[in-house]
Amino acid sequence: MKKLFSLLSIICIIAISNCSSIPENNDPILGTWVKNSSILDEGTNKNSTTREEWIFNDVYLGRYQTYTNSNLIFYTDFRWSEENGKYSITFGDEQVSDVIVSLQESNDPEILALENGSVFATRE
Repeated sequence: MKKLFSLLSIICIIAISNCSSIPENNDPILGTWVKNSSILDEGTNKNSTTREEWIFNDVYLGRYQTYTNSNLIFYTDFRWSEENGKYSITFGDEQVSDVIVSLQESNDPEILALENGSVFATRE
């Protein structure tokens, strides 16, 4: 009787796990988006480069990272959602402000634009 119960339990577990499926998310925002900037320090005559990265994944989460002169300075996670072509990015850290952007695929490279039309980031 124990063997029969064990066998039925295994069959039920396999049947339940095969019935559940994760919906595929192939939103065009998925991937890595970057913003680079460079500042000249007049006192030392050296350039300081800053790179911001937003990595969007298919489960509506992502990672934000900031580099200065190729050194990782700051990172945090974020959640994202899409509604009527507008993407809301909500950060897990209070140091970074939440933002709403729109994807402009017609440009080369593709850009994420703020509501006022300025470039937020470009696709890498």
